[in-house]
Amino acid sequence: MSSSADVTSPRGRRAAVLILVIAGLLMLAPFTVDAYLPSFHAIADEFGVGQAAIQQTLSLYLVAFASMMLFYGPAADSFGRKRVILLALLVYGGMTIWAALSQSLFQLIAARVGQGLAAGAGVVIGRALVRDLFAGADAQRVMANVMLVFAAAPAAAPIIGGWLHEWFGWRSVFWFLLLFALVLVVAIWRLLPETVAPEDRQSFAPRFVATSYLRAFSHPRYMQLIVVFALLFGGMFLYVAAAPMVLIDHLGQSEVDFWKFFVPLVTGLIIGSRLTNWLAGRLSMTATMALGLSISGVAVLYNLLQVLLQPADQVHGVWLTVTPITLYVMGMATAMPALNITALDYWPAQRGLASALQGATQMAFAGIVSGVLVAWLADSLLALATGMATLYVAALAVWLFWWRTADPKV
Repeated sequence: MSSSADVTSPRGRRAAVLILVIAGLLMLAPFTVDAYLPSFHAIADEFGVGQAAIQQTLSLYLVAFASMMLFYGPAADSFGRKRVILLALLVYGGMTIWAALSQSLFQLIAARVGQGLAAGAGVVIGRALVRDLFAGADAQRVMANVMLVFAAAPAAAPIIGGWLHEWFGWRSVFWFLLLFALVLVVAIWRLLPETVAPEDRQSFAPRFVATSYLRAFSHPRYMQLIVVFALLFGGMFLYVAAAPMVLIDHLGQSEVDFWKFFVPLVTGLIIGSRLTNWLAGRLSMTATMALGLSISGVAVLYNLLQVLLQPADQVHGVWLTVTPITLYVMGMATAMPALNITALDYWPAQRGLASALQGATQMAFAGIVSGVLVAWLADSLLALATGMATLYVAALAVWLFWWRTADPKV
């Protein structure tokens, strides 16, 4: 932990400010993903394309987002956290203006790719900052508090986006994202300390970075935890990416009804983050992961049963559909801080790089979910429930393999 971590404690006022700034960094990506979801049908109509084509504005954003994270991790370890994130936010602002002014689907996709290339810095550096500034159970509590604030994004973004779309059209959503990015620039410039001292900075030489990534990628226990979280997140993101089809096509809702889906999900995130905050110092990291995975497992079974037992000639209810997904997200949020902190602790000298590989794996898989699995599964609620169950079982299998040789002190 750098010397910067000594200036505050997780319970102090300064820590609260830092948590808000870090949460804001982590919120940028979900805002960029979720805020324009209610506008999918309108964008498709304006540009004269189908939903599959519009889906590429999401999947290609996620691919760009994931790939560029691999750059931001080593860059933040080498040049410092603050300088890198400010530059990335300025690029994000320019790409967001382009998205708002797009006159064709090609231009919008290009702007979305540009947004993805810039937005990856927020997730990478935000996670690394938590571990820079705090240690042990304190780090777990802070990560949980960050997730509590961060949890507002998936609910607030489509609600705000839906109303902006209703009042001013879909382009206003991107002007809102620009304003959010500018607020972050000011907050980071004024409030965020630099947490990487000059003597602690790593080389940015391509050979060193490539060798470091190869070492991290070939570290089995680190990668097992990364894969577990990517699969868990994929189970949730399957429904997030399919939300326009689930709500509008399957459940008969409108563009201003996205709150019925996202508010319950955020409730699950909040409950899970509060639970893991309370458990920090009471349960080991491994036990907390096990609890979260168990909760998500119950949710997966519940989800399959509620779809299978619903009469074929009866319209599925919104709350019946959303409740098991909310429970799943609660379990994911309970396990996530322990998964993240334990994974980063394998690379104490290169947390930026470790966070980058973690985030890139998560978002690359989310891109596959959005670009491939949603197209296959979104036509059926049963197919979506089966997809979530498959991803969960894979995550559980990898975690059990990791757990068999886990340090009992973890």
